[in-house]
Amino acid sequence: MMLISARLFKTACRGVWQNMGQNCAGPERFFVYEKVFDEFCDGVAKVVKNMKVGPSLGDPSVDCGAICMGPRQMLHYQKLVDDAKSKGAKVLAGGFIPGKDSPLSKGSFYPPTILADVPEDALIAQEEIFGPIMAIFKVKGNSDSEAVRMANNCDFALSSCAFSKSGERAKKIASQLVAGMSAVNDLEGCTYMSQSLPFGGCKKSGYDRFAGPEGLRGLCLIRSVCEDKFDFIRNSIPPPMQYPSTGVGHYFAKGLINMFYSTNILGNISGLLTVIKYSGYSPPKKSN
Repeated sequence: MMLISARLFKTACRGVWQNMGQNCAGPERFFVYEKVFDEFCDGVAKVVKNMKVGPSLGDPSVDCGAICMGPRQMLHYQKLVDDAKSKGAKVLAGGFIPGKDSPLSKGSFYPPTILADVPEDALIAQEEIFGPIMAIFKVKGNSDSEAVRMANNCDFALSSCAFSKSGERAKKIASQLVAGMSAVNDLEGCTYMSQSLPFGGCKKSGYDRFAGPEGLRGLCLIRSVCEDKFDFIRNSIPPPMQYPSTGVGHYFAKGLINMFYSTNILGNISGLLTVIKYSGYSPPKKSN
């Protein structure tokens, strides 16, 4: 019995291999529950098996073209793949730089790659991929809290998404993901399509936002200004806190803090009485 909709396989694959993974908000790490892990892996592997890789100019049937950053970036991909393999990950598709005998050797073509059972200590779990590699992690025990923990165990946090047959469950999971943006039952990049929403991340993915009111505020000089509500009232330093020290300024300050910020009414009253007690205090005059 299929527990995962075939539509989800297509969505996951589109998210990873659109623009050959060179999409800042594209999904890279997939956390799949143990119960449906094998089904998910088989489903995305079947999609990749039928994808066409090659030069896209003049051939509309090509699914995956070249990457834009050349051989140097492909070496980075291979480093991540080899490290994951050495730590127990399984290669379900791709995972190699085309050799000289391959028609894909003439150009920067890295085949669509799927890594399954990726361990959390693999480099690919912590470094940005920005390429055509799907990294699948198994969530043991089918635990939502474990899935959230694993997803948040990363220094990059631009965007995220959560999928479930239950929209409420997906929404609850998404609300716990530490990322600048989250999508519920849709690709994380869909947040970019609404220009009224702020776009940006947190952690090493950066700070601040563009688009939306928040993005406009980022282009402004934001200032705080304080002034007296009534012009004829002028602020002055209470006598207990004036220089030179009266010796009771700290009591007066403590009373102010309790009066305004105590968490109970008795504390507020006690603070008020302290303020009243020391309000008119002035140190004794020194004799000559």
